[in-house]
Amino acid sequence: MTFIQIKQRVDLYEKLMRLDKPVGTLLLLWPTLWGLWLATDGVPNLMLLWIFVLGTVLMRSAGCVINDYADRDFDAHVERTKDRPIAAGQVSTKEALWLAGGLTVAAGLMILPLDKLVWGLAVIAVFLAVSYPFTKRFFAIPQAYLGLAFGFGIPMAYAAVQAAVPGVAWWLLLANVFWAIAYDTEYAMVDREDDLKIGIRTSAITFGKFDIAAVMLSYTLALVILCGVGYAEKLRWGFFAGIFVAVIIVGYHYTLIRGREREACFKAFRHNVWIGAAIFGGLVVELNLLPRFGS
Repeated sequence: MTFIQIKQRVDLYEKLMRLDKPVGTLLLLWPTLWGLWLATDGVPNLMLLWIFVLGTVLMRSAGCVINDYADRDFDAHVERTKDRPIAAGQVSTKEALWLAGGLTVAAGLMILPLDKLVWGLAVIAVFLAVSYPFTKRFFAIPQAYLGLAFGFGIPMAYAAVQAAVPGVAWWLLLANVFWAIAYDTEYAMVDREDDLKIGIRTSAITFGKFDIAAVMLSYTLALVILCGVGYAEKLRWGFFAGIFVAVIIVGYHYTLIRGREREACFKAFRHNVWIGAAIFGGLVVELNLLPRFGS
């Protein structure tokens, strides 16, 4: 195999892993960082931070490969996904499985130095990542399952720091479930017509004409739960300032999705990285900046 051929394969693998599309990685990373920052009072060990950031990238990449493997027969019939490497026949299913396996093993090796509780939670996280693509065949709201998969870094972060998973971690996970229902319903609104034709179930189809109301309600529940977490953890105005920014962004998303136009809905989905960033920014202000000046 020549250098050019190798480069072409690597490019295809990068596309399959969505390394060229960081939105999904950030949507997975933000809740993990929320948990890590709260579990460590804003001072995570640098090695621990590196493990969770790189582990997030590896597992998101593995999840994308598994998703495309599971959806290979569906993607070919959807305008937005028909050119994905497996659906287009550019990467074989055997190659995809080897790639997903390698990425998962690499992520697993990274957590070996951590508490054994993290290992057990990692097994659940892998199961969620592998099984999620198949929930679209029978589960009316697979976006809720995605929220579990995308938020499972939260209990893992607490387990790594405290060797236990307190109640606050599960509340954070629940908030992430509602957030995922909101942003992934926006995503599903883009493909609704194609999904109806091929028989995939999504929240956009399940909610029907109430899709916009469901998105806004899910956002609201996520932010209310986060406010409850902030109150329980005795966080101050720094954190709630981040929540306020997130509320403003949610209002902007309503203006994007109310017309149910495909490009606008997709823009709203991508824009969710700023909601996660606003909440994390609030935690940084609260835990890393305010203590310098006192209460």
